[in-house]
Amino acid sequence: MKVPTTPVMDVTQAEARLPRWMLILAVAGASGILLSAHLRSSAGFAVGAGLGILNYLWLHQAVEAMMSAGQMHPSKAVFVKILLRYPFAFGAVYLFYATGWLPFQAILAGLFVPLGGALIESVALIREGLKIQA
Repeated sequence: MKVPTTPVMDVTQAEARLPRWMLILAVAGASGILLSAHLRSSAGFAVGAGLGILNYLWLHQAVEAMMSAGQMHPSKAVFVKILLRYPFAFGAVYLFYATGWLPFQAILAGLFVPLGGALIESVALIREGLKIQA
């Protein structure tokens, strides 16, 4: 018999699983593209996925720091990450767009890996919710 969990526990567990889903999607996507003999596109997807995951992790750290602002003072590193998230991502994407080192479309596709991870986790949470009610 499964012990029912509270919504807070589910959110904490979901937050812990999200980076794993993202990493699985990034590796699966890059491997799938690589198996189709498109080395540059695979590298572009991996770069985009890395940027997307890094952006998510920095955002998650910033939100956690803001949520605990009454208990502790957020570090300067958190503020730097908040300020540099978009300029860093846009700069990296523009670098590859302007130079053509890697396919721009593959990089853009990789940037959607965090969205895919969130969708997979949403489906997993819905499935768990249906199991509890059944």
